Amino acid sequence: YPLHALSVPNIPSSVRGKTPARSTAATIAAPEGLQSRRRKLLEEDGPVAQASKRQRQRYVTKVGKCQVNLGNIQEKKRFLSDIFTTIVDLKYRWFLFVFMMCYIVTWVVFGTIYFFDAWVRGDVRHRGDPEWRACIENVDGFVSALLFSVESQRTIGYGSRMVTANCAEGVILLMAQSIVGSMIDALMVGCMFVKISRPKKRAQTLIFSKNCVVSRRDEKLCLMFRVGDLRESHMVDAKIRAKLIKSRQTAEGEFIPLEQSELNLGYDTGEDRLFLVEPQIICHVINRRSPFWDMSAESLRREQFEIIIILEGIVEATGDRSLTAGMTCQARTSYTEDEILWGYRFEPCMSLEKGAFRVDYSRFEMTFEVQTPAASAKELHELKELEQQEHSMLSLYWDHLLQPCAP
Repeated sequence: YPLHALSVPNIPSSVRGKTPARSTAATIAAPEGLQSRRRKLLEEDGPVAQASKRQRQRYVTKVGKCQVNLGNIQEKKRFLSDIFTTIVDLKYRWFLFVFMMCYIVTWVVFGTIYFFDAWVRGDVRHRGDPEWRACIENVDGFVSALLFSVESQRTIGYGSRMVTANCAEGVILLMAQSIVGSMIDALMVGCMFVKISRPKKRAQTLIFSKNCVVSRRDEKLCLMFRVGDLRESHMVDAKIRAKLIKSRQTAEGEFIPLEQSELNLGYDTGEDRLFLVEPQIICHVINRRSPFWDMSAESLRREQFEIIIILEGIVEATGDRSLTAGMTCQARTSYTEDEILWGYRFEPCMSLEKGAFRVDYSRFEMTFEVQTPAASAKELHELKELEQQEHSMLSLYWDHLLQPCAP
């Protein structure tokens, strides 16, 4: 049966109870060779062994890498229709390989064409003949034709090789190579600039706390985590979002793996827009619209889910806001159910020193235990309503008793 709820639905307990019985009966009727083999498999599939071998597959790693591999893509020609983004998304080793091969291939191709033209016209056979009118001067072999191709495309012009007016095809080839070279320069230099200027490395200086905490704030049960920025150049227009990844089964029996639901981090009040100068504690209030409304400290240990945190902002060092379309930085992390601490709170990491505030990042991960009820937010809400009803009934009872004494 499944090791975690992120892959396949849970099988009912009645089916689980029947499986070992059938396996044991088959073991008795099986030969001795199969008995030891099946006994070994049963021992490996025991609860203790399963708990030790259990490995949780994360949807997003702690450093923000998405653990999703795309396979069996049929229409790969779609990537060629957006060749610019395809080249930019390549890894650096493949990007540099494509960068070099674009130039080397064009140099070799045009060098071969120049050499073929010189060989057909007879320039190679009349090497050293002062009376022969060559199409391209001093091109008498493939190496010299390749050098002429490099000099023409890169506009080096050493002066020893040049196209003459004795042949029209030489002029046409030179014009074609100039146009192709300009197109390659525009594409490759543009890709190189975009790839270098992409602020992906900026996300490494945006940090998240290793754990989430659940405690009460303003008499409300809240799920909280901490974010911080290590650089002095801060993020502009920083926004934070949270997604809950959890598999579930519908009332009709349909299994939905990795269903995404939104966690409200203050979108309606604007609290999701951060002025990320110092570490901030992000709070998700567990109310009726929260998926954790029915979850208590005990049920949290039995649940299996993943919370994806996405922090987006504009890199302040890029300056002009008109260039921010390509300068948006995104940092991601995730929290599983075993990384949520129930009944804890983050320790303060800011202090006041002479002339400024000081942030101590050594206390960024520190938490301390606080008194928090283990009941769910729904149970706490119902208990509070019951207390209010009892209080109102008592007040009415006392008012009724005091009415005869009033006259």
